[in-house]
Amino acid sequence: MTMKKHIKIYIVLIILFSPFYSCDVLDLEPISTLTEANFFKTSDDMDRAVLGIYSRYQSRKPRDWSLFEMPTDHLYMSSYRFIGGLEALNNLDFHPQNDILRNFWQATYNGIFRSNSVLVNLDNPEDYAGNEKSQYEGEARFMRALFYFDLVRVFGGVPRVTSVLTVEETKNVPRATEEEIYALIKEDLTAAVSLLPPHSEMAKGRSSKAAAMALLGKVFVYTEEWDQAVNMLDQVIALDFDLVDDYGDLWKEETEDNSEVIFAMKYSPNDNGHILSRDFLPYFGVEGYSSTAGGEVALPAWSAIKVFVDEDQRKDATFSLYWRSPGSNEEPSWRPYISKFLAQNASSSGLDLPVIRYADVLLLKAEASYYLGNTQAALDALNEVRSRAFQGNSHNYVADDIASAEDFVDILLLERQLEFAYENERWMDLVRKDRMIEVMKEVEWNYNPTTGQAQVVRLDPQEHHRLFPIPQHEIDQSEPGIIVQNPGY
Repeated sequence: MTMKKHIKIYIVLIILFSPFYSCDVLDLEPISTLTEANFFKTSDDMDRAVLGIYSRYQSRKPRDWSLFEMPTDHLYMSSYRFIGGLEALNNLDFHPQNDILRNFWQATYNGIFRSNSVLVNLDNPEDYAGNEKSQYEGEARFMRALFYFDLVRVFGGVPRVTSVLTVEETKNVPRATEEEIYALIKEDLTAAVSLLPPHSEMAKGRSSKAAAMALLGKVFVYTEEWDQAVNMLDQVIALDFDLVDDYGDLWKEETEDNSEVIFAMKYSPNDNGHILSRDFLPYFGVEGYSSTAGGEVALPAWSAIKVFVDEDQRKDATFSLYWRSPGSNEEPSWRPYISKFLAQNASSSGLDLPVIRYADVLLLKAEASYYLGNTQAALDALNEVRSRAFQGNSHNYVADDIASAEDFVDILLLERQLEFAYENERWMDLVRKDRMIEVMKEVEWNYNPTTGQAQVVRLDPQEHHRLFPIPQHEIDQSEPGIIVQNPGY
């Protein structure tokens, strides 16, 4: 039974934090009927509790672009300003009162709370069959690691919570160090690797041994533990994943379950859909998709569009450059928009959103291999991704292209930009490769094809922007002095 079809998901305990965003994609049983006293009693209870963990990530993910893409050279604000705090992020005006940061923090800790609730109650049921108990533990650990990985990259050290706390107890939990959070992430993922079944034995939308290995490999890249990264990523590469032939197939509902997706959030239109498609859809709709209801809250920056060459199949799968009003006979006009996530039901899209796909494993392998001195392995991994994009080796990289470490970072970031545009990788890539300030000093937003001129915007990126501010609400909710703000804010 897949996550697309199975379900009403039941929230399993009293929720410590409020829901995130308007896209609460799964039906909830009234929380007054579910407490520790009458839940977590059977294997079926535990299964529903685990699915509740996924539902929190599932409802948060469609708006993650507001934090991971909006402050980058990929997007700029349109005139439709429906999301509070978005323009400030676009202008690198990071402040602790921003509701986007608060919502992200609360939703992510709610996911951790749900993970902890499963883990502390695992021994309750006595009717587990086969390896169910181990699987549920592995899933809860995997998801807790994923939530903490997001938090530590955004805020740095955060409160380390591995048990179910009361509201009063949470007020006295200080920030752990980044090293302590990364240690917990690695511990959870290492356990998940040993506990989770193979990918082929798990329902779509649930984590697996392969997903845990891929995420652990990515964590090792972030912590620059190159040997461990290559070891873990090579184990994933040895499995039966592969790049799909047509990059555009990744963004079609009919081909969303494919050989490239290692772990994805599952959605169904109408009853279990998301709003990402609507966010980027032109306000007056797109012929063949929707004649109304486009949010158009952010537009693709010329800085992003111009790095794609026409021969790269990723370009047409990511952008549409010309638009005309649905139902009209007028000639299309220049009005670029992000078409990567277009769906028939834009307000409740059924398009799955990948969290980890095989292309990321390959590019992470390229990065780790290069820093271990294995230039050929780095080139091979880079070119496997690039040759898919160009349907052949005509644009492959050669050793001279990465003659220096600076050259390699240029090419790595370019390839990741082309491959993962609007998939929530850009901000983190710029920060971790020490390019955020250089890239974000000057960006190009709108472009006029008649004059050939772009709108050049000068911003003021600062060192302290590498981390976002801790939401002021969370500092105020804690006892005085418990949660310390990041420097610069």
